Amino acid sequence: MTDQQHTAVPRLTITQDNEFFFSAAREGRLEIQRCTDCETLRHPPAPTCPHCRSLKWDTVASTRRATLHSFTVLHHPKDPSFDYPLAVGLVDLEEGTRLVADIAGIDHDKLEFGMELEVGFAEHAHGEMLPQLRLPGSTDEEAGR
Repeated sequence: MTDQQHTAVPRLTITQDNEFFFSAAREGRLEIQRCTDCETLRHPPAPTCPHCRSLKWDTVASTRRATLHSFTVLHHPKDPSFDYPLAVGLVDLEEGTRLVADIAGIDHDKLEFGMELEVGFAEHAHGEMLPQLRLPGSTDEEAGR
């Protein structure tokens, strides 16, 4: 991580509905919120189910396997918390939900829609651990951490 002293990245907003997600990330796990009434999975976490409007939920552990649905490569605005150019991807998780995260350890010219990725975790601004997309089986060092 580069110098974060002057970062414009805001601190995480942790609520009763998403605290499980960030706690699991700190432990290297990806958890997905699930409605206990209709079993619909949802991400990002929310207080009510978008399908049945239930307030009841639990979580399921993700396999962390994903398929690249879309991506972009950012060049500006530059923030000291990130290395540029910065690739950000939208993936379809094996469980059926989607996730947005940085892509690490992959030459941007090699990114292809439909490629298999996995969710790892890396330290971001303010010392938080957040999901990071990488090639399956990559180590933190190979992903550029």
